[in-house]
Amino acid sequence: MLSNLTSENPVALVTGGARRLGAGMVKALHAAGMNVIIHYLNSVVEAHSLQKELENIRAGSTFLINADLCDPATPGEIINKAIGYFGRLDVLVNNASSFYPTLLGETSIQQFDDLISTNVKAPYFLSQATASHLIATKGTIVNIADIYANRPLKSHSVYSATKAALVSLTQSLARELAPSVRVNAIAPGVILWPEGGESSEEQSLMVERTPLKRIGTPHDIQKALLFLVRDADFVTGQILYVDGGRSILA
Repeated sequence: MLSNLTSENPVALVTGGARRLGAGMVKALHAAGMNVIIHYLNSVVEAHSLQKELENIRAGSTFLINADLCDPATPGEIINKAIGYFGRLDVLVNNASSFYPTLLGETSIQQFDDLISTNVKAPYFLSQATASHLIATKGTIVNIADIYANRPLKSHSVYSATKAALVSLTQSLARELAPSVRVNAIAPGVILWPEGGESSEEQSLMVERTPLKRIGTPHDIQKALLFLVRDADFVTGQILYVDGGRSILA
């Protein structure tokens, strides 16, 4: 694929951007006039389908990167490819995440390392690799956290701990990168049900426990993202809860 260095559009990189909430955020940023770099690992078909859809809207506006975030060399390679293609970077969305239960007494070292690597290590080193480029464009980082960072989910202790670490990382990076780069996070509640997850009874109970009595939609996350990227010029180090009010419950 030929380089697109003449592009004057702002450029966003979304990890895990080929499907589910990631794909929705890619579409929202693209619709807002940005060029988008879509990172993916196993979602090959979805990534190419999304690229085709967006290229039909605006040619030369997307770039795909296939990479394993658990590989220590990946963050630097991703940023080098991104800058090599578009010549700039304005937004980093650390969306890619691993989510599965880790029962106490049954958790393996491999599971622990996988969750830590994907959910904390990769966002940190991607932020480090892109910092100078974001400083140059006065860009922004948005991390996708989770309400379980502060309200740990039973049987998901390692996952919950990684999201708590991501919240702390968001606030630390906001101090490190100020005043040039704003760093914030979105903490979704139930937006899309986990694949192969809760039963209908569990879903109904979760909705009942949500003050707004419904689950959210990908559009709710997209609006939060665009607010933090485009409109929140005086906001950094903040965690925006998009959870229907679940985070305020005792």
